[in-house]
Amino acid sequence: AQQTSCRSHVGTRPLVSNVKAVIATLWRSSALKSEVLFFFFFQGLLKPQAVVMSEPKPPTPTPGDTYKGWLFKWTNYIKGYQRRWFVLSNGLLSYYRTQAEMGHTCRGTINLATANIAVEDSCNFVISNGGAQTYHLKANSEVERQRWITALELAKAKAVRMQAESGERKNKLVGEFQSTLRTLNSKVEDLTTCNDLIVKHGSALQRSLSELEGIRVGGEMGEKIRQVTERATLFRITSNAMINACRDFLSLAQSHSKRWQKALQVERDQRIRLEETLEQLAKQHNHLERAFRGATVLPPSFSNPALGGVPGKGDASDEDDDNEFFDAMEDPAEFITVPADPKYHRLLTFSKKNIKSPQSLELEPVRQRRTRIPDKPNYYLNLWSIMKNCIGKELSKIPMPVNFNEPLSMLQRLSEDLEYYELLDKAAKCQSSLEQMCYVAAFTVSSYSTTVHRTGKPFNPLLGETFELDRLKECGYRSLCEQVSHHPPAAAHHAISEKGWTLRQEITLASKFRGKYLSIMPLGSIQCLFEKSNNHYSWKKVTTTVHNIIVGKLWIDQSGEIDVVNHKTGDRCHLKFAPYSYFSRDVPRKVTGVVTDKDGKAHYVLSGTWDEKMEFSRVMQSSKGENGTEGKQRTVYQTLKAKEIWKKNPLPEGAENMYYFSSLALTLNEPEEGVAPTDSRKRPDQRLMEDGRWDEANAEKQRLEEKQRTTRREREREAVKAVSPPEEGAHQDNYQALWFEKLDDSASGETLHVYKGGYWEAKEQGSWDMCADIF
Repeated sequence: AQQTSCRSHVGTRPLVSNVKAVIATLWRSSALKSEVLFFFFFQGLLKPQAVVMSEPKPPTPTPGDTYKGWLFKWTNYIKGYQRRWFVLSNGLLSYYRTQAEMGHTCRGTINLATANIAVEDSCNFVISNGGAQTYHLKANSEVERQRWITALELAKAKAVRMQAESGERKNKLVGEFQSTLRTLNSKVEDLTTCNDLIVKHGSALQRSLSELEGIRVGGEMGEKIRQVTERATLFRITSNAMINACRDFLSLAQSHSKRWQKALQVERDQRIRLEETLEQLAKQHNHLERAFRGATVLPPSFSNPALGGVPGKGDASDEDDDNEFFDAMEDPAEFITVPADPKYHRLLTFSKKNIKSPQSLELEPVRQRRTRIPDKPNYYLNLWSIMKNCIGKELSKIPMPVNFNEPLSMLQRLSEDLEYYELLDKAAKCQSSLEQMCYVAAFTVSSYSTTVHRTGKPFNPLLGETFELDRLKECGYRSLCEQVSHHPPAAAHHAISEKGWTLRQEITLASKFRGKYLSIMPLGSIQCLFEKSNNHYSWKKVTTTVHNIIVGKLWIDQSGEIDVVNHKTGDRCHLKFAPYSYFSRDVPRKVTGVVTDKDGKAHYVLSGTWDEKMEFSRVMQSSKGENGTEGKQRTVYQTLKAKEIWKKNPLPEGAENMYYFSSLALTLNEPEEGVAPTDSRKRPDQRLMEDGRWDEANAEKQRLEEKQRTTRREREREAVKAVSPPEEGAHQDNYQALWFEKLDDSASGETLHVYKGGYWEAKEQGSWDMCADIF
């Protein structure tokens, strides 16, 4: 465990003043753990120094218990048998790709105590532990195979015997512990009796001494001195008896110390082996999932003999020499997954019944997205001549040339929030709502990672403008954005995934230019719903500040607080984006967060930066610490080791010349067939700017804005005419969004635009008659 606060609190060992009470308390527990603690506590009680117990290192097997060598292991239908280094030690059969991997990466382990060993032919044999793991192995010769079989059978017999002996030894040890503790308890009772006698005779001796001080020299003095002598003698006898009882107690405890230490060592060794086995299983599971997600369909050149070479052996996960994948375990006999060329689909699952005719499968190539856009031209612009008349005005009402822009619309920037959609995919698989909250919170932070160098302003969308992001084949999700209001500017976003999550958001921007910096305050709400658990999350964005508008290099900061709320369970994550300060010792762009349940109990702590990565740690204990800088009492969380939950993808090569676009952003304005005529990709001023024709883009931008103003005035006149009688000076706008409708959300209490359907159906039919001519 580690402290997630800058202050570490170390507990102190309290002094024990009542031996009887401590030993009696330990006696009430009959568990092995308490018995071991009892021994070490008593040892520490008799010695002034603390007893330090170091973790034992895993035992090194002797040469007689270890068997090593090369074998061929069946991996998959693509590569067949592959040469692997196998190590048999302590009843465990492990394998590695090379001998050099033994120090850091184990590809798999089988416990022979529960395994079955079967011989197939002269060189082949199979090891299985009941279905979860199966190794199909092949030796170079029959002699070598027989050596392995003999070593495996001997190791299995020894492992089964050790397992049985371990159970018997544990039962025997428990019985011995119980007997020893009964003896120790009788000694404790003797100590108690001696203690009572010492108290009794000590009090009598004290009284006699007090009386002796007040008498006069005479006949009484001899009698009183005799009484004092008798009581002192009784006190000495009782004290000697207690000393002897303590000596017997200590001797008995020390005689059993070696046996208890040996029993403790055995338990620790077993725990270490279990932890190692569990760790290997977890790594195999993780890499199998990665291999499964990264698999693709068969290429056209894939032939039948490769499929039919070794039927029924292994699964479809591939062993790529450039990737850290584990060999896959035996799959159920129903399905096989096979990898292939990346230009085809990532994944295809097909029945073994059709394994002989892969030509019948329909292969649909995945579209190759672009990886570059034209470099940004170097245009000079007198910034002050434009900005001096804009101080104090709202940014959406200021006519800006495209020199300040980047060739993306605000709708496309909103869709960039899905760059790290994998976090929501992982959240959808979580069984715990608190762990799911961690992934949702990391997703909220990841949406800011693309803004660190993006000082360009996105195009303000025209009213009715849309943008679709269809990544259903590549990533399993698709989304739609629409500009649903112009004053104030508001955009609605809807995304749905095959992995069982739905994201919807409505963003209304309020922005102010203050001369030295520009503040952008998102006012809308974001919601995420998970189909399997029905968990409903909502949160809002923080303030974005662009510094050095007039003089100096532009830089962007995010600051504020976010509360991610699960409206079903009451779980909450409070995220704090620390504003940049020259005098702060903290890392720049720092983000911290705490995940709590409905009762306010902390379960996870998140920390990191919004431009690089986030980590999360499970809270084991929390306590109130010293007062902070603002006089508030700080909470210190004791956590397990932090794990990385999100990391920013690196920017593509040459990104500094392409507006610092990410790999996803480079594809957003790529022309695409079949989209609505209102799609941002068809906006002419934005397309001209991307091509580097900025003068033409400025002229086109002014034309579009004037056309939008004219359309709005006509719409307002029609709205006034519809009012009977018309109100003098009335300004109304009867605009209704095409693909979204305004609804009240009962869970969060928010009013937002929700996707009402129809867009994807219209795209399939190619019918866009309902779309307005906005370009």
